Amino acid sequence: MQDTTGKAASGNPAGDSGATAEQNKVHMNGNTVTQNGFNPPSTPTPQPQSECQLPTPTPIVQREQWGGKYEFLLSCIGYCVGLGNVWRFPYLCYRNGGGVFLIPYFIMLIVTGVPLFLMELSLGQYGAAGPITVWKCCPLLKGIGIGMLCVSTLVCLYYNVIIAWTFYYLGSSFQSPLPWSCEALANAAICSGNITANNSTGKVFTPTEIFWNTQVLGVVDSEGLHDPGPVRWPLALCLLAAWIIIFLCMLKGIRSSGKVVYVTATFPYFVLIVLIIRGATLEGSLQGVAFYLTPDWSRLANAQVWNDAASQIFYSLGIGVGGLLSMASYNKFDNNVIRDTIVITTGNCCTSFFAGFAIFSVLGHMAYRKGVPVGEVADTGPGLAFVAYPEALALLPGSVFWSIMFFLMLFMLGVDTLFGNMEGITTAVLDEFPHLRGNPLQKSLFLGALCFFFYLMGLLLVTNGGIYWFTLIDSFSTSFGLIIITLFMCIGISFFYGVNQFCQDILDMIRHCPPWCGKVLIYFKACWVFCTPFLLLFILTYIFIEMYRTSLHYGDYVYPLWGKALGVCMGATCCLQILIWAIVAITKETGTLKERFQKSIRPLNSWRQNTLNSTVRAEEHVEPEQVDAPYTVTLTDMDITAMTWDMGSQA
Repeated sequence: MQDTTGKAASGNPAGDSGATAEQNKVHMNGNTVTQNGFNPPSTPTPQPQSECQLPTPTPIVQREQWGGKYEFLLSCIGYCVGLGNVWRFPYLCYRNGGGVFLIPYFIMLIVTGVPLFLMELSLGQYGAAGPITVWKCCPLLKGIGIGMLCVSTLVCLYYNVIIAWTFYYLGSSFQSPLPWSCEALANAAICSGNITANNSTGKVFTPTEIFWNTQVLGVVDSEGLHDPGPVRWPLALCLLAAWIIIFLCMLKGIRSSGKVVYVTATFPYFVLIVLIIRGATLEGSLQGVAFYLTPDWSRLANAQVWNDAASQIFYSLGIGVGGLLSMASYNKFDNNVIRDTIVITTGNCCTSFFAGFAIFSVLGHMAYRKGVPVGEVADTGPGLAFVAYPEALALLPGSVFWSIMFFLMLFMLGVDTLFGNMEGITTAVLDEFPHLRGNPLQKSLFLGALCFFFYLMGLLLVTNGGIYWFTLIDSFSTSFGLIIITLFMCIGISFFYGVNQFCQDILDMIRHCPPWCGKVLIYFKACWVFCTPFLLLFILTYIFIEMYRTSLHYGDYVYPLWGKALGVCMGATCCLQILIWAIVAITKETGTLKERFQKSIRPLNSWRQNTLNSTVRAEEHVEPEQVDAPYTVTLTDMDITAMTWDMGSQA
């Protein structure tokens, strides 16, 4: 038997009670039994506070679990299917050879995405712990969990700013005509071509570009990273509203967020289907779809295409941030994690592919109306979501309705992804400080303080120059640091913890394992040991080469060297946690350096205890029955002789 700390339960021998006058008495459950078996009922002997008295067990706060398997599936799908599926994948597809890009994309999905996704889900489900505590399986790598926490913090810091922008556009969409359309009176002179918005370059900006840069961002009033300027209070209020919504949805943990995802994870699919149907009826939509999918086979020989495919798979699935691991930790122990992995990853990638039809059918119509090639109106990132696509929607009949639907979809996509990132942070902290989990008031105060902290830090990103800081954090928070964290996670599980043991853990969780599960695990084992680490090294090398060769810029603004160095420090801070906490783990052990290393990669005793999430183990674990009523025990002369002999030998 082991106690809740994972250490062996200790007891004291009976001989330690040792006064001569008491040697013929036996204490059992607080009752003194004499040699003749008589226990005086009238004068109960007070029980001294001796070492043989069992310690009072520490109350264990039971961990929450998902209300059903669909809550977990929808939460993971909502977490993975984010803004990148809508504004990044279609752009990468047309830039990297159209339909040809799907070949490296699905190869990277099978070789890198699915194995890493399964590893993170399995680790969280088996350990029933967050990104930090789960590394009881290998204390040397606790820094991986700390690094995940750092990445999640940076992502949450800037990701909710996107939701604030979405709120601003959503509120503006209730105006008729739309304020960025040519039908608005303020844009009449611009659409007629009589105004040049940028006198230095001579470029004529469209109404959507002016609305985005001037009214929303205010970037025209900032000179760069060193000149953030004042806070734009309309955006600050939108950011506050976004954090209040996140706080309310996560107030009761997965019990509340698990219900919210029934709406937030399914509504974007409804909007995408409607947009695809509407786009198919527009003139010029086929030209947009052809631009999206026309294959260019020569692009397969370009390393950039393969790097873009691997990066998109990596970032789209949300691997290495801690969100997947945390959400899986609330699963039942016997959940079929292999099935969930296949369903979620397939659904995510299919969503990316079909979102391209909704985007490029409408962009094709806009290019047709303007009489320009589709490539001139296509964009990526915020430029697609807040400039190109709103401009295309403004050309449609009933533009107000379509704009509201589109920005509601962006809001749902952003909220779901932020749920996962916030869950990674809160689960990590609550696992390290379990008393917060058992106290609803303290847990609510912690969540409120965390959201308020992110709001205060996010005010920098809603200043006039906030878009420069947004781009900096976005470029480096999930760059080389995240790849290094995931690489060490893969190597640590495969070689330190043991890939064979990890596969056995997965089989232990899937009690009724279908025959195909065991065969699939052989493939995953080969990926974890050989293919996945190699491809992660390829991505990492390419990132470092591009970082050295190219400069960071937003529009025409080129970031100064100190700005780029600051971004590198962000990424380095995340991955350096692995080294720092590995040194801490080794210094806590004793012996030679080799012995310390071997001890630090050995799982803690408490790693195997997962009784709270395992129905089978909970049924097998039976507490010993305690008898509180008085009782009589008759001891024979042989018992007394044996006790005397035993005590005499000890003396």
